[in-house]
Amino acid sequence: MAEQRTGPGRLRYRWLMLGLVVSALVAAGVVGVGRWQDRVDGEAVVGDRLTTFPALDKSALDPTQARLIAVLEREFGAPGDGPKYAEGVSEAWCADFVSWVMRESGVPLANPNSGSWRIPGVYTLREYYQGADRFTPIAAGYQPRTGDVLLYGESSPFSQHTNIVLAAGGGKVTTMGGNEFGDIRIHRFTLAEVPDVVGFGRL
Repeated sequence: MAEQRTGPGRLRYRWLMLGLVVSALVAAGVVGVGRWQDRVDGEAVVGDRLTTFPALDKSALDPTQARLIAVLEREFGAPGDGPKYAEGVSEAWCADFVSWVMRESGVPLANPNSGSWRIPGVYTLREYYQGADRFTPIAAGYQPRTGDVLLYGESSPFSQHTNIVLAAGGGKVTTMGGNEFGDIRIHRFTLAEVPDVVGFGRL
């Protein structure tokens, strides 16, 4: 009889413990999502994330660089979504953004497969720069310039990605790219501290 009286008590205890475990898991999930959202909304991928367009010495830019910076500054102030830069296609759009900016700046790229101004993939973007004899691997020690395109491999903090150099000096670069957490973002970082930077597409 004693066992029968304690049986329901044990069952209630188990249900209570199960409820506490489920509540703890839900709370942990909410905290995890909150932290992820914080990173998406605010943190840098590498180095520092800039929330205003940097002041650049425009007198040091050539006409092509000046046009490119004007396009980038305009897009940073009033960014579009991915399909804007990808001819209406919904896809990963970092290379589309680079292609669109180059076309808007008067220096369109040429997709080695289709001839289109739009190059939708990072690997094909690298092929384009290699074919145009404008690709320099990171190991070459090249000093990037405003308007150069950075290309990243899979194991970089950006994953396979590309963005555009706004400014460079003292081992640091300031870049602007599309599809960085689904947005257009500016980062400033020490180039040597970022793993798997493949190289540069020279302007």
